Amino acid sequence: MKHFKSLLFAAVLFLGATSFTTAQSKIAHINKQELIKAMPAYTQAQGEIEKMGKTYEAEIQNSFKELETKLKQYTAEEPTQTNEENQKRMQEVEGIKQSLGEYQQQAQKQLQEKEFNLLKPIVEKADNAIKAVAKAQGFQYVVDSAMLIVAEGKDLMADVKKQLGM
Repeated sequence: MKHFKSLLFAAVLFLGATSFTTAQSKIAHINKQELIKAMPAYTQAQGEIEKMGKTYEAEIQNSFKELETKLKQYTAEEPTQTNEENQKRMQEVEGIKQSLGEYQQQAQKQLQEKEFNLLKPIVEKADNAIKAVAKAQGFQYVVDSAMLIVAEGKDLMADVKKQLGM
């Protein structure tokens, strides 16, 4: 649905822009996502996010192994324990499982927040460079070419990369 809205928006923008072309409007295009992925800061951010993700994954895997070991021990000792003790142990195991689930959710949330915080300045830098190049070259509209079917206007990719020092 999001892609459909984006495509519809791009189509409306493109149709509107082509009608303005007769009024001497200048239109350019750029694949913003390709630009962002080509930025060195993006590669660095992805590395940090991956590292953080692997750390969480290792912690979660270790916790699951500990839980599995405890569960095997409790299962082996079950016949020699009282019903009350077995119930207490099962409640402990269920509590650990619940805690692990909550920790996984928290880790996922923190990863998303970290990704947002790392990528926000990169996206802003790309936007500012696109705006600066468009203004310097007299373009009134810059459309994301990832959503275009036909792109006959000027592609700003090389100029924006130059603006960013890439």
